[in-house]
Amino acid sequence: MTAEPPRPAPGQDDFQTRADALLGGLADGLAPADAALALAVLLNRAGARLHTLTRGEAGARKDQPDWPAWAQLQNASRTVVLHASTCRDLAARLAGRRQ
Repeated sequence: MTAEPPRPAPGQDDFQTRADALLGGLADGLAPADAALALAVLLNRAGARLHTLTRGEAGARKDQPDWPAWAQLQNASRTVVLHASTCRDLAARLAGRRQ
């Protein structure tokens, strides 16, 4: 397992670079089917966490100016979870595993 990349100073996060490093640590060196499964599982879990976060925030911000943006993100993240579940199941089939 690869250590998490160092964190930049507050307000200077480069989430794309950090995400790429974490993804590489998860999938690099795996057979293609196993890499697909690892990435699909991560996608599914990340989508589920995003949906949980946005659902809570949208509920807490009802009638506030930023509520529509949180509600839209919640709806989009729900779609991500549904599609990611399909990806995970198909990748598991390719890897010869049940998820």
